[in-house]
Amino acid sequence: MIRFLVAIALLAFTVYCVVDVVRTDKERVRHLPKLAWVTVTMLFTPFGGLAWLFAGRPGGLRQRGGGQPRGPRGPDDDPDFLRGI
Repeated sequence: MIRFLVAIALLAFTVYCVVDVVRTDKERVRHLPKLAWVTVTMLFTPFGGLAWLFAGRPGGLRQRGGGQPRGPRGPDDDPDFLRGI
């Protein structure tokens, strides 16, 4: 039963990493092209996924948003808008 759970966890981790690679813009992927990251992630489970998370993903695990500051989410969060009211 534990082997089955470990296999399911590895499969889920691999699928998560492959989907993350595919959804990432190709200009933001680091070190390798996207197709190479998909191949590495699928062939070298779980080490390929870990490599993607730490070396290939934009900003790594620490900065998922790419390190760019986020602007206001709505008009009531924008100081310029509130000043004009």
